[in-house]
Amino acid sequence: MNESLKLLKKYWGFESFRSLQSDIIDSVIYGKDTLAILPTGGGKSICFQIPGIAREGVCLVISPLIALMHDQVEQLEKKGIRAKAITSMMSYREIDISLDNAKFGGLDFLYTSPERVQSKLFIERFKQMNVSLIVVDEAHCISEWGHDFRPYYKKISLLRQYHPEVPIIALTATATKEVKQDIIKQLELKNPSVFEGDFHRENLSYEVCPVENKEDALFKWIEKFPDFCGVIYCQTRKSVKELANYLLLRGVNSGIYHGGLDAKTRDLMMSNWIENKTPIMIATNAFGMGIDKPDVRYVIHYEFPSNIEAYFQEAGRAGRDGKESRTLVLFQQKDIEKQQKLVDQQFPPIEIVKSTYRALCNYLHLAIGSGEGETFPIQLNEFCNSFRLELIPTFQSLKILEMNGDLLFTESIFTPTRLKFAVGNTTLYSFQIKHDRTLKLISLLSRNYPGIFEYYFNVDEEFLASKLGVSVTELVKQFQFLEENGIIDISWKTDLPKVTFLHERLPDDYMRLSDEVYYDRKYRAYDRWQEMVNYLTRSHCREKFLIEYFGQKAKLCGKCDYCKGLKKEMLTLHKLQNLILSELKITPKSFDLLLNIIGDAYKVDVKKALQMLVVEEVITYNDGLYFIK
Repeated sequence: MNESLKLLKKYWGFESFRSLQSDIIDSVIYGKDTLAILPTGGGKSICFQIPGIAREGVCLVISPLIALMHDQVEQLEKKGIRAKAITSMMSYREIDISLDNAKFGGLDFLYTSPERVQSKLFIERFKQMNVSLIVVDEAHCISEWGHDFRPYYKKISLLRQYHPEVPIIALTATATKEVKQDIIKQLELKNPSVFEGDFHRENLSYEVCPVENKEDALFKWIEKFPDFCGVIYCQTRKSVKELANYLLLRGVNSGIYHGGLDAKTRDLMMSNWIENKTPIMIATNAFGMGIDKPDVRYVIHYEFPSNIEAYFQEAGRAGRDGKESRTLVLFQQKDIEKQQKLVDQQFPPIEIVKSTYRALCNYLHLAIGSGEGETFPIQLNEFCNSFRLELIPTFQSLKILEMNGDLLFTESIFTPTRLKFAVGNTTLYSFQIKHDRTLKLISLLSRNYPGIFEYYFNVDEEFLASKLGVSVTELVKQFQFLEENGIIDISWKTDLPKVTFLHERLPDDYMRLSDEVYYDRKYRAYDRWQEMVNYLTRSHCREKFLIEYFGQKAKLCGKCDYCKGLKKEMLTLHKLQNLILSELKITPKSFDLLLNIIGDAYKVDVKKALQMLVVEEVITYNDGLYFIK
């Protein structure tokens, strides 16, 4: 058994690699620059995590997604692998300690953002690190042609001057021909090995379902398959909540997932879904990163995104176990009009973007020349009210300022309280003697969080308060007292959006928006949106359209709504029997599942065909399933 396979079995419990994983891992382990394009469910993280363990030193993982960073760090830590993420949610001291751990060999994996690796603090430590591998996740963000362009990705290649011998692996789930070429060029990959997974999924159907009443159509679907595990995507948190309430009133219990949930609620929703206690998850696009639940039988887009890349990635979370699964878009003409408006709103006039920057700096009392590297929570509604700004143009202006490299804008995401002791044992003991009010709290922290003198820990205020027999308010007062006296370094919990300034405040006349961030991105956003409209409204094989969009060859799938319509026109009883037999050769199936594959229009004919095949003793029926004899 080779070393990679041993690591796979030891840490992940798998006996073999998925398609292309082994080749990608070998390429990276042997020090080759590598580009890996693997569709959702292709197991991208293993492709860099195994080389990161196998190669000596710290593996630097650059990702734009805070939630994904935390998820992967948590999973690695559960496996006994030393990992840490550096994000804007952390205090300067915590970042400093984490970089020191990486520098002195205390970490196997260090996750951070493309903006963070440009900072002077990071670069000085990076120069001194023993780096094994540089990973660029979500690599499509480097390309102006991509659907999620981020200018700071273009500067990642500068890291090579400090460790020119270290290989780079770039990974993404989707990339057009232009994006692939851009990734290689912008990252300065040297004679890279390029691996691209097959975007065709034999077990998936892609369907578009125009409906008069989406709520009713969705409920009927769930009612028809009550035990199936599924994901229903919405575009906003408001839609998630409204749809969950609607289904609850109809007797359907579902989980919800979006970026604003606190850690306890998020974990509860996730565990209930994973264990099939609530098989339906209603979610925004925050759901799905790093989730590899194999038995998702359907993904329904109750509301669809504005580009093919995002849609294909979300739909691809169905059927990872290789069994028959379906993806559907439920849509009405007014949905296209609604989404068109959202696309229009992504690009407020340039003057509004500039005035938002000016108002934000004034709101946070930043003087010209100050603010670089500082992070602030921000109450968006209060900010807008204070400066008489409209909420949606302000939100989109902040996103554009992020693309322009002026700031990081982290949308509302729950961050728990984190702390560590800022003093040693001797000082702490002296403090306890003088201030017995905090004696129990200090003892409780020491017992429950081994290593709290060296590392930061997430703390649960309600748990600690119950252990101490005090209210949460009293506990917070004690934390504040310890912080004021320099005993702890603490980052307080928040679910507010945050902004981090990437350079000092500029004078108003110096503010510039680059063409690539505003005009070029605007035109390409409209081009991608038009492709999404074409996908939904034109008559064509859905899968063929999707796969050819990404530059691969494809044929008619035979399973989408378009192909089923063709079958309806040409299927004779004899052809129907052959189709049933071909499906049963793959695996035994129920009547409902056969009907899903062939189409509801053939309900009577499918029954007749099955009866004839049973009478002729070609197939048999047992325990709800049809088998080939």
